[in-house]
Amino acid sequence: MALEMKVPSPGESITEVEIAQWLVESGDYVEKDQAIAEVDSDKATLELPAEVSGVITLMAEEGDAVAVGQVVCLIDTDAAKPEGGEVENTTAEEKKEEAPKPAPTAPAKTETYATGTASPAAKKVLAEKGIDASQVKGTGRDGRITKADAIDAKPSMGTPGLGSRGESRKKLSMLRRKVAERLVSVKNETAMLTTFNEVDMQPIFDLRKKYKEEFKSKHGVGLGFMSFFTLACVRALKMYPAVNSMIDGKEMISYDFQDISIAVSGPKGLMVPVIRNAENLSFRGVESEVKRLAIRARDGQITVDEMTGGTFTITNGGVFGSMLSTPIINPPQSAILGMHNIVERPIVRDGQIVVAPIMYVALSYDHRIIDGKESVGFLVAVKEALENPEELLMDTNVLKALEL
Repeated sequence: MALEMKVPSPGESITEVEIAQWLVESGDYVEKDQAIAEVDSDKATLELPAEVSGVITLMAEEGDAVAVGQVVCLIDTDAAKPEGGEVENTTAEEKKEEAPKPAPTAPAKTETYATGTASPAAKKVLAEKGIDASQVKGTGRDGRITKADAIDAKPSMGTPGLGSRGESRKKLSMLRRKVAERLVSVKNETAMLTTFNEVDMQPIFDLRKKYKEEFKSKHGVGLGFMSFFTLACVRALKMYPAVNSMIDGKEMISYDFQDISIAVSGPKGLMVPVIRNAENLSFRGVESEVKRLAIRARDGQITVDEMTGGTFTITNGGVFGSMLSTPIINPPQSAILGMHNIVERPIVRDGQIVVAPIMYVALSYDHRIIDGKESVGFLVAVKEALENPEELLMDTNVLKALEL
């Protein structure tokens, strides 16, 4: 009996996936629940498990776009499991290798020089200049290129050098294509603006230096910057609810909870899993959730549900060395906060010029529902919380806030 394996629905609103990679070949024996393929949806890369055990016959090629519910392979459930190996499909005749053909004999070398041939000394000079001998006119006997010709030679504008000029081409994954479409639509369909500020990170540096070892020892996760930024954003979102809102047609939807999307780098590109109800989490809770989601994204285990439904996004280009950027809104959200690298810069503190670890931060927002006053006020509130974390994020009780 041959079972038809159809593409299951990976999530609501997804009607099509792409076969990114087959993990088996036609004729292989597969076990039930064995991963047989990786499929790309417009939101994530997922594994396709075998529904039953048997010998598989592939019905779709890598790169094919297949609709949800479409048959992608057949599994013969009556086939016996091979002993100590995979099912063998190749016949003995097909396995016979052709006798190797003798290599062609190279023509004998001659000592005569053709027109345009460079002397050994000229070749060295031309190689150092990156000039092809065919582009040089020789003045020697029979048009031979002399050392003087090579010294006088100059590369013509637009003439290819001797280096590689190859190119490669590959099809974009469905996930990458969908991300591209969404980013273009954001630029075209929203009134996106970006406002900037700077944060003195010294107070957070001092807290981390004092408590990070004890925090990690007790909770098993590091005390990073993301927990401070997430909780600072939660506080600011409560103060400026328009930033925690979305446009739906002619209506504006506001939320009384904060689901914070965090941009993380995965094997297939940028992914944005969601920390649910971040307003209910402590520093330990945020750090644990960030670590869990980052590992799942790195291992390709993140699900569509884990990347759906955020109300606000934080992205950290600083981990790659970015000094400043204008992050693009993650639709249908209305705002995104960009973190950047931390660099020691001179600032004025209490009337004195001092060197401090400074981070530039950026808030991109949809001006259709977020006014300049709200966007600037939001970013200032984030800055205030980060520069005074003990009072504004820890209620003046550091040990209780860090659960130490």
